[in-house]
Amino acid sequence: MREPVELRRQRILAVVRSRGAVKVSTLAEELDVSVVTVRRDVEELARAGRLRRGHGVARSVSLAREPDPAPAASRADPVEGGGAVALVVPERHSYLYETLHGARSVLDEHGVRVALHIAPQARGTERPLVEQALAGGARGLLIAPRWRSAAWEESDAEWLAGVGVPAVLMERRPRAGSALHALDSVCSDHWYGVHLAVEHLVSLGHRRIVLAARDDSPTARSIRAAFAEIAAARPEVDEWRIVLSSPDALASGGPSGADAPGAGTGEEAGRGGAAGAAVDLAAVLREIRATGAVLHGDVDALMLVQQLAESGVRVPQDCSVVAYDDVVAALGTTPLTAVSPPKAEIGRAAAELLLYRLEGSAGARGPVRRTELLPELKVRGSTQGVAPRDH
Repeated sequence: MREPVELRRQRILAVVRSRGAVKVSTLAEELDVSVVTVRRDVEELARAGRLRRGHGVARSVSLAREPDPAPAASRADPVEGGGAVALVVPERHSYLYETLHGARSVLDEHGVRVALHIAPQARGTERPLVEQALAGGARGLLIAPRWRSAAWEESDAEWLAGVGVPAVLMERRPRAGSALHALDSVCSDHWYGVHLAVEHLVSLGHRRIVLAARDDSPTARSIRAAFAEIAAARPEVDEWRIVLSSPDALASGGPSGADAPGAGTGEEAGRGGAAGAAVDLAAVLREIRATGAVLHGDVDALMLVQQLAESGVRVPQDCSVVAYDDVVAALGTTPLTAVSPPKAEIGRAAAELLLYRLEGSAGARGPVRRTELLPELKVRGSTQGVAPRDH
C-alpha cells in the first residue's frame, strides 16, 4: 500500500530542514517516488509556508538570508575542540526524524555544527558513515542504528564502542553485557508505553486484546516483550495474542531465541500466544473474540484499520484500537488513540548529554548515563468502552 501523503511530506520537510536545500530529483530518488509527486508535495508545502521552492530545489525556510560568508573555522564555537557533531539516523524513518530535529535544535542553539548522515536500509551501512565523519573531524556522535535484529546489534557493538569520541545512542538501549553496555544512551520507556495502552483498554472493559507489532527494530522487540509480560500479569486480561502487523514487519532471517515473538510470553499458562508470520488481523480478533488491539507502528496501524473495515470490523464499535508511535495516528479517518513516545525530547536530551561530554570537565567524564523518558497516551476516537454483553 502507498505511503500516506502527510507522512511523505513530513519526510520531505525532515530532509530539507536537515540539509538546508535539496534537489527535487534527489528527494524523489531517496523517497522512492516520482519527481512529479515530489514536485507537487513541494509546491503544497511551499504554499503552506513550510519550505521555500526554487528551480528544481526545495529550501528550508530557515535559509531566509544569505549564509554567513565567513569560513566555518573562523566562527565562534562555545564547545572547545572545533569540528562538527555527526548525527546518524536510518533513511525512511519518520519516527527517528522527529528525534533528529530535537537533537539539532539543541546543537543549533549552542552554535554546534551538525553533519547529518542518512544510513541506507542495508545492514552495516552506519559504520562507513561514522568512519567518514570521524575522518572529517567529527568530535562527537549521536546515532540511532537501525538494528533490524539482535544479530545486527551485536555486529555493530565492537566498532561502535571504540569510536574514540563521545557518543550517545538515541532511542536504543544496549543489550546487557554487550560491548555497548557502557555507552551513554537516551530512549523512551517502551514498557511504560505498553502499560499505558493495556491499562487504557482494560479500564474500558476490554478483556481480550491483540498486539499487532513489527519485529524489525529494538523498539519493536521491546514493545512485544513488554506486552507479553504485562498481558500475562494482568488478571483482568482473559486472553491475548501477538501477531505481526505487516508482511514486511519481520527482520531478515526471522526471529530466534529470546527475540522470537512470544518468547517467554506465558503460552504455557494458556492465556496467550504468538504468531511468527503476518496474519489476517480480523480473523485473529474473531478467533479469540478480542475487542481491543494495540498496533505498532502508526502507518501499519492506519493500514490495519482500513483492512479491518474491509472485513466488516468497525473501529471502535467492534474493536478499540491504540496505535503506538503517534507520528501520523491522528490523521486517520478515525483519529487513533495512540501511545506517544517523546521523540523530539529524546533527541534534545541526547544532544544535551553529548554537549556535556564535549565540555571535557572532570564531571563530564563521570559515570555512564542511561536516560529514559516516559511516553504519554493521547486519547482520540478509536477507543470506547465494551458493552456488557461483550464481557
